[in-house]
Amino acid sequence: MTYLFTTESVSAGHPDKICDRISDAILDLHLKHDPQAHTAIEALATTNRVIISGETLGTTLPSAEEIEHTIRQSIKEIGYEQNGFDWQKLHIENYLHTQSVDISNGISGGGAGDQGIMFGYAKKEAGYDTQYMPLGIYLTNKLLQDIQTARQEQRIIGLEPDAKAQITLEYEQGRPVRTTTLLVSSQHQENLSTEDVREIILGQLAQSLPEEFIPSPQNILTNPAGRFTIGGPDGDTGLTGRKIIADTYGGYAPHGGGAFSGKDASKVDRSGAYMMRYLAKNVVAAGLANECLLQISYAIGRRQPLSLYINCNKSCKVDEQKLLKTLREMVDLTPLGIINHLRLQKPIYTATSSYGHFGRIARPNGEFSWEKLDLCEELKKCF
Repeated sequence: MTYLFTTESVSAGHPDKICDRISDAILDLHLKHDPQAHTAIEALATTNRVIISGETLGTTLPSAEEIEHTIRQSIKEIGYEQNGFDWQKLHIENYLHTQSVDISNGISGGGAGDQGIMFGYAKKEAGYDTQYMPLGIYLTNKLLQDIQTARQEQRIIGLEPDAKAQITLEYEQGRPVRTTTLLVSSQHQENLSTEDVREIILGQLAQSLPEEFIPSPQNILTNPAGRFTIGGPDGDTGLTGRKIIADTYGGYAPHGGGAFSGKDASKVDRSGAYMMRYLAKNVVAAGLANECLLQISYAIGRRQPLSLYINCNKSCKVDEQKLLKTLREMVDLTPLGIINHLRLQKPIYTATSSYGHFGRIARPNGEFSWEKLDLCEELKKCF
């Protein structure tokens, strides 16, 4: 069977991603003050204005001045110093408030901070090291991240932070074989023409994508609407949590609906999804399946999950239900158990706010701990 599948990613300078970055940076700030702090922080960004709101709880909370400095520093690092959005000149409004007593009472005994469903997914793409991610989302994230790095290192001149990428892959018998269309839109400076932008982007492709997945020039679209000089929050208002598909699997797998950014790990929207990815990735890396989808569900205030589901899309090499039982016995799936296993009370979340929460490399400081493959050997021994 042959089919086409399209996925997209956005850059760190996309308006929604700016807000994710702000929310996660403020979360990390709270965790630096108190590792057991609870937050659910939302941000809105528009022309030279950032508004934050949401709930926080902790024994020691950061000051309003620290929060404002964190917001400005986040925007500076992304690269915004434009007339319509300038890290130094923008106005900040802070409407954070104390977490509801009803919610804090519900999680004080280790219960889930909310109800909901969460998914985790991993896939082995034959012949490609994609960190057990679907190829499409892996490639679009890599391309945009490479463009951002080249821009920050001044190897690319004239592009601005706001950008999107979209790729359409053709599959044969479930295997990606070629790119039918590649679309890249990037904000740029006034002095660049659309032809200049296209030349810059085409020059980057060979450094970011496998040769066999770079389509012919007529199938590469760059800024198809024309000039793109007004971008970022000056061109389109940003909000936390509006890029949940780009944050996860690019549409290749289901999503529970809950956003991640700004939420501490007591919110199972985040920690449950991280644990499901961790387990699915270890299953595939252990060679027990070529593809693995897991779902978990929780009730607010309850510790134990309500359900756990597995589907390996007929690729499982062992009994699926035995595998599911093994996973449940191997790790503690209570919110507190997940937090302890993945060490989620560290200030590790700013790094997750762009280019995907999954398909990354686990770092020594604890960032992306859910990407570790430390269960593989134990899983192999069980079968």
